[in-house]
Amino acid sequence: MFAKILIANRGEIACRVIKTAKKMGIKTVAVYSEADRDALHVALADESVCIGPAPSRESYLVMDKIIAACKQTGAQAVHPGYGFLSENAAFAKRVEEEGIVFIGPKHASIAAMGDKIASKKLAGAAKVNTIPGYNAAIETAEHAVEIAQGIGYPVMIKASAGGGGKGLRVAFDAKETFEGFTSCRNEARNSFGDDRVFIEKFVEEPRHIEIQVLGDAHGHCVYLWERECSIQRRHQKVIEEAPSPFLDDATRKAMGEQAVALAKAVNYQSAGTVEFVVGKDKSFFFLEMNTRLQVEHPVTECITGLDLVEQMILVAAGEKLAFTQAQIPRKGWAMECRINAEDPLRGFLPSTGRLVTFQPPATTMFASKPMPPDGGVRVDTGVYEGGEIPMFYDSMICKLIVHGSDRTDAIAKMREALNAFVIRGISTNIPFQAALLAHPRFASGNFNTGFIAEEYPKGFTADSVQHDKPVFLLALAAAANRRVLARSAGISGQLRGHELEIGRDFIIVHTDAAGVRTLTPVDVQAEGDLFTVVVGAETCAIRLDSVLRDVAVHGLVNGRPFSAQVERLMLAYRVMHDGAQLEVRVLSPRAAELIEWMPFKAPPDMSKFLLSPMPGLLVDVAVHPGQAVRAGEKLAVIEAMKMENILVAQRDGVVAKVLVGKGESLAVDQVILEFAPEAA
Repeated sequence: MFAKILIANRGEIACRVIKTAKKMGIKTVAVYSEADRDALHVALADESVCIGPAPSRESYLVMDKIIAACKQTGAQAVHPGYGFLSENAAFAKRVEEEGIVFIGPKHASIAAMGDKIASKKLAGAAKVNTIPGYNAAIETAEHAVEIAQGIGYPVMIKASAGGGGKGLRVAFDAKETFEGFTSCRNEARNSFGDDRVFIEKFVEEPRHIEIQVLGDAHGHCVYLWERECSIQRRHQKVIEEAPSPFLDDATRKAMGEQAVALAKAVNYQSAGTVEFVVGKDKSFFFLEMNTRLQVEHPVTECITGLDLVEQMILVAAGEKLAFTQAQIPRKGWAMECRINAEDPLRGFLPSTGRLVTFQPPATTMFASKPMPPDGGVRVDTGVYEGGEIPMFYDSMICKLIVHGSDRTDAIAKMREALNAFVIRGISTNIPFQAALLAHPRFASGNFNTGFIAEEYPKGFTADSVQHDKPVFLLALAAAANRRVLARSAGISGQLRGHELEIGRDFIIVHTDAAGVRTLTPVDVQAEGDLFTVVVGAETCAIRLDSVLRDVAVHGLVNGRPFSAQVERLMLAYRVMHDGAQLEVRVLSPRAAELIEWMPFKAPPDMSKFLLSPMPGLLVDVAVHPGQAVRAGEKLAVIEAMKMENILVAQRDGVVAKVLVGKGESLAVDQVILEFAPEAA
C-alpha cells in the first residue's frame, strides 16, 4: 500500500480523497493555486505545494507542475479527482512513465473511453446500442450545419473531451447549430485543451441513467447498480439518486451487464461510469463513459456501503476486488443535491464572494465512514465559513447527500436538510433545489431530462414557487416576532411605568416589487416556546426548539416537525421554507396604520445600461459606440466559473458608450455599456 499520495485537484473532491486516505493510514499532499492558498483541502492535507497562479490553465492543468510536486514530496501515487486532468490520457501516461501510480484507469483505457468519438466507435463494435450521429471531429460551423440537417433536428453538439455540461449545446435549427458549434469549440479549448466537436441526434424525453462500474487488474469487473441523473439544467446534473425510480430489475441487470462488457473491452481497472440515455419504453443507448470518479458517487456509496475512493486506491495498489457481483448489496434510497454558488433568481448566474455564513444541517453520515443503519444526512464540501468562493473554478460549493429507507423517506430527509442549510454572503441554488424536491412530479418519479425546462419555461422566479401552506410562512414570521418581543420585555432596567407590554393583535405587512402593500391581521398567544398564531380561519401552533440567534429554526407546527429559516432584516423578517421566500414586517395595528402613509421608493431605472450580471472576466465586447443593435444581438461575453456567458440586447437601440474593455475583471452590476437615451 502507498505511504503517500498526491491529490491533483482542489475543493470538495480533494477533501473527500484526503478523508479516505487518512482512514487508510496514507499521508496526503495537496496542490493549490495562489487563489486557493487558504482553501480547506490545503489545511486538511499533511503537506501542500503551490503550483501557480489562479487560472487553472496555469496551475491545476499543468502536468509538469503536478509531477514536480510528486517528486518534491515523494508521493508514490496521484489521485486526479474529477475534472481538470482526471480524464487526460497523456497525463496518466506521463505519471506512469515517471514511476508514479495513477489512481484511476490505465492511460489506454482513458484514451479509448474518455474520447467521446473513439468510445462510440468502440461501443458500436462491442454491439452496444449507440445514438445516431456523426462520430468524427467536425472542422467548421458550416459543416456542422450540413451534418445536423442530415441527421435531423434537434441535434446535440458535444466536445469530444467534454464533461460536466461544458462544451455541450442542443440545437433546434441551423442558426443554433452554427452558434453552438463555435461556443462548444471555445469552451472545450479553454476547459480541456481539446477543441474537437461532434454531433449526434438528441433523443427527446430521455432519461439519463448511469451505471457505476469497478474493475481490478486481475480481470474482475462488477457494476454497483445505477444512478438516476435525469434532473438536469442545461445538461448539468442538479439532483442524483440511487437506485432509479424508473428501472425494473431486468433492465437494471441488462444495463449493468452491458456496462461491464464495455469496461472489460478496454481492460478497465478502477471506478468508472457508463452513461446511458433511456427511452420511455426502457430501451437504452450508450452515451459515454466517464473514466474517473463521478461527482455523484456518494449515492452509490450509500446504497452499497462501499467507499469508492478506497476501492480506487486498493485497485491502483494491485489488490483484487474483495467481493463478487452477487455480494454487492442495494439498501435503501439515496439522493444528492449539488449546492452551487449561483443565483437562481437571476438566471442561475455565478455568484462569487465570501461565505459570511456557512451552516450545514446536522450530519449523521460521513465520507469514508461506515453507513449508519438508519441512514441520515451527509455533506461533502471543500469550503468553510469565512472562506472565499473564487471566480476561477467550478460553481459547486458542496454536495448534500441523504439516505433513507425508501424514496419517500429520502425525499423527506432531503427537504428537511435543504430547509436547514444556511449560506449567506453569496447566492446559492438551495431555494431551487427545495422547490424541485417539493414538486409533485418529482415526488411521483415521472420525469425526464426535460423536467426543469418543462416546469420552469420562463426560468426560476419568486413566483415559480407556490408554497402548499402559505399561512405557515406568515405564522412563522409572527411567532418569531413574538419571541423577539418577549426577549425585549425581559430586559432589566426598564423605566418603571413604561415597561414593554406585548399585546396579542398584530398586522403582517407585505410589500411587493410595485409597492403594493398587503395587510394580514393575526392573533398571537405565547406560552413559553409555544406560539399559537391565528391567521384568518386557520390556527398554527408553533413550538420553536432553536435559540433566538439561529437563522435555521426547528420545531413543531401543529404537532409535525419542520425546519425553516427566519432572518431579521432591520424591521422586517425573511422566512424561507421549501423554496418559497417571504419578506414581511410584523407590526402593531397602530404602526401598520401609520406605515400606510410612508411613501414607496421605487428602484432606479437602469434600463439604459448593460450591467454585468455576475463577477467575471470580460472576454469580448461585440459592439462599439454609435452602433445600432437589435433585440437578441450579442453585446458582450463574460467568463466565470469556467463557463462563457453571452449578454444580448433586450431591445433595439444605439450604443452610446462602452465603459470597460476586453480583459477587465468585472464586479456584479458593474456598468459595461450605456445606450443612447432613445433606447431607454
